[in-house]
Amino acid sequence: MTATVTLGVEEEYLLLDERTGLPVPRVSEVMAAAAQEPWLGQDEVDDELLQAQVEVATPVCTGLDEVSAHLARFRQALAAAAHHAGCRLASAGAGPLPSGPTVPVTGKQRYREMRAEAGRLVDEQLICGMHIHVAVPDRQAGAAALGRLRPWLPVLVALGANSPFWDGRDTGFASWRTVVFGRWPVSGAPPFFADATQYEQRVDALLATGVVPDRHQLYWHARLSEEYPTLEVRAPDVQLDVQSAVTLAGLSRAMVATALREGRRGARPLDPPASVLEAAGWHAARHGLSGDLVDPRSGTPAPAAEVVGSLLDRLTPALDDLGDLDRVTAGVQRLLDAGTGAARQRAALAEGGIEAVLDLIAPGGREPSADASARELPAQGAPAREGSMPHDSVAGA
Repeated sequence: MTATVTLGVEEEYLLLDERTGLPVPRVSEVMAAAAQEPWLGQDEVDDELLQAQVEVATPVCTGLDEVSAHLARFRQALAAAAHHAGCRLASAGAGPLPSGPTVPVTGKQRYREMRAEAGRLVDEQLICGMHIHVAVPDRQAGAAALGRLRPWLPVLVALGANSPFWDGRDTGFASWRTVVFGRWPVSGAPPFFADATQYEQRVDALLATGVVPDRHQLYWHARLSEEYPTLEVRAPDVQLDVQSAVTLAGLSRAMVATALREGRRGARPLDPPASVLEAAGWHAARHGLSGDLVDPRSGTPAPAAEVVGSLLDRLTPALDDLGDLDRVTAGVQRLLDAGTGAARQRAALAEGGIEAVLDLIAPGGREPSADASARELPAQGAPAREGSMPHDSVAGA
């Protein structure tokens, strides 16, 4: 049996101007308004790298019902706070419109140093993800579990894809956020780790180069938390809706629980070459669920639904023990049937133009914009397909 495995979820959101739909640096105003919301705790809302982003973090949760309730509460209360500040809360991995003037970094020394070091790359970090922290017994077990779940992280990238647009154009990718994050020195699939010693040796070697200034800039799709006794899964974009977010949280918890169980049993881990996983992650970001995925067991392409089904089969014992099997299975089927956030954004564009996209990613009333026609993405109304347009808290940074 799988004992209760606690988890927590972080979500990042964009702040978009109510009138123009452009990213707007009003996080201070939103946080001030959020402090007056009775449904938000003092330490549940935080700023992020850029001043057009805001982050939330759930308390430690024992079940998916708790995760769902917290995320719904956050989204509703923060949307109200954003409205007070003249903006809208957008749950998308990237905004659909050109960013306009450069959004300044938040006034923290670490962020200022990142801006000085990485320049334009930091300017383009208007991307939002969800991070799932899953409890592990210790770093030894956590590092070994990280090595065992590593081959399946590209599947989470595909399921969680929700950033098809960038700078006013369709990127042709389902998760452009994954591509932007891939520009950092340490990103993508983590290396294979057999134990905590290997993990620490690899991290120490990276820090010794001077290229990576601190452990918070290890932007792998999953890593060990430095603040909490958790394994942190960072692969998905922030989700359009709470139900999708809860589905990915449940999958991530089951992935960690399965990896821990396999470690206790001494099962031989699957260890694809790093180059194969890199290609698989890129392909998942490109296509989402709209085509094939790379099956981590064979390293060859297979229909996305088949690879996702293989992951569910692998996780079924843990999902069953955790009481999540029916909920997560139904949530995954919904993503396969209705499409990822990226597919739904493209469908909204085809059906109703950019205003429909903004209503999808940032629900809530806004003033009609006099210059709405100037904000239309190219090829409005084109078929919703890939490339249809031209070009206690578990918070941890």
